[in-house]
Amino acid sequence: MAGPAARRQSVGVNVGGVMVGGGAPVVVQSMTNTDTADIDATVRQVMQLARAGSEIVRITVDRDESAAAVPIIRDRLASMGYDVPLVGDFHYIGHKLLTDHPACAEALAKYRINPGNVGFKAKRDTQFATLIEIANRYDKPVRIGVNWGSLDEELLTRLMDENAASDTPISAAAVQREAIIQSALLSAARAEELGMGRDKILLSTKVSDVQHLIAVYQDLAARCDYALHLGLTEAGMGSKGIVASSAALGILLQQGIGDTIRISLTPEPGGDRTTEVKVAQELLQTMGFRQFLPVVAACPGCGRTTSTTFQTLAKDIQDHLNTSMPEWRERYPGVETLSVAVMGCIVNGPGESKHANIGISLPGTGETPAAPVFVDGAKVATLRGADVADQFKAMVADYIERKFGSGKQNAAE
Repeated sequence: MAGPAARRQSVGVNVGGVMVGGGAPVVVQSMTNTDTADIDATVRQVMQLARAGSEIVRITVDRDESAAAVPIIRDRLASMGYDVPLVGDFHYIGHKLLTDHPACAEALAKYRINPGNVGFKAKRDTQFATLIEIANRYDKPVRIGVNWGSLDEELLTRLMDENAASDTPISAAAVQREAIIQSALLSAARAEELGMGRDKILLSTKVSDVQHLIAVYQDLAARCDYALHLGLTEAGMGSKGIVASSAALGILLQQGIGDTIRISLTPEPGGDRTTEVKVAQELLQTMGFRQFLPVVAACPGCGRTTSTTFQTLAKDIQDHLNTSMPEWRERYPGVETLSVAVMGCIVNGPGESKHANIGISLPGTGETPAAPVFVDGAKVATLRGADVADQFKAMVADYIERKFGSGKQNAAE
């Protein structure tokens, strides 16, 4: 069976206790959209993202008030048992904010630096150097994050001019990709000149076009061994953003490229920010790289399944598993490997149910009102009656207790 390519060998980076790269599993991260100066709102959203499974959370640090809030946010989260690493997102005045707020510099687990707006003209080198020197002082890693929406214009102009004068010019898009890569690599080289180890540097080269993103990361990965952060910037809203991000990141991950990912979704007004975490987890789990949640397999439905019973049951089971996971991770080690099948008729139902740890094949339209249940490939019961759904949910709970909880221990004794 074909599988993913071998993981690209990258230098591991410790981000507040979370290892990124160096052969570690691909890390899921996210970013708040609160005003960081609003301590209550930011703490609340970081908690939500962490509970959803975000292993690193980035916050905006754009002015004195937000910088002053960072250590308070870190301490408040810690007091409630949340030790998720916080990354500071700096643009334009990061050198000043970290200099003026040493408590912020200490509290953050990593700094994100954009070489396209770290400084302009003569100030660029000195302000970038200040950021790196502060990171070295506090022993913090940095992500040098290039974005084609804020690319170093001087570098791009120089490369465009050189290309125009070349006997074998390449496309403008290819020149832009080269500018993105050079911006990242030149900045990383400068950071090393300033005394930063390779185990403190991550790179990202984000664009919002799927094909360009794939091309730029393939080239970048071939030219360095820094840990790489993947993300399709400005991916969009809803299914568009999910599909675009999954298509781009899925291809790169399959090729062994990428050490940490973020799915940058535009939320609906008042929408759930944790969606980006769930999508990232589902992408990694679907591709077989990591296991975060039990899998619920359910058929799509057809003319044989005009009853909505299996749809309701599949949703109930999925919702129950998702909401229970924060507690279950502690109570039932390994429960994330559970697979459940909720099928709607006898065509594929029994077969799919046998492949799952526990599965049910509900009667389709016009079929005998009986629902066989399979546990680890063997038929163990046939459920009947109006409360089939409740009966099956009880069997799922019993299976989890026996396989992953104290029931497993008792059985072993």
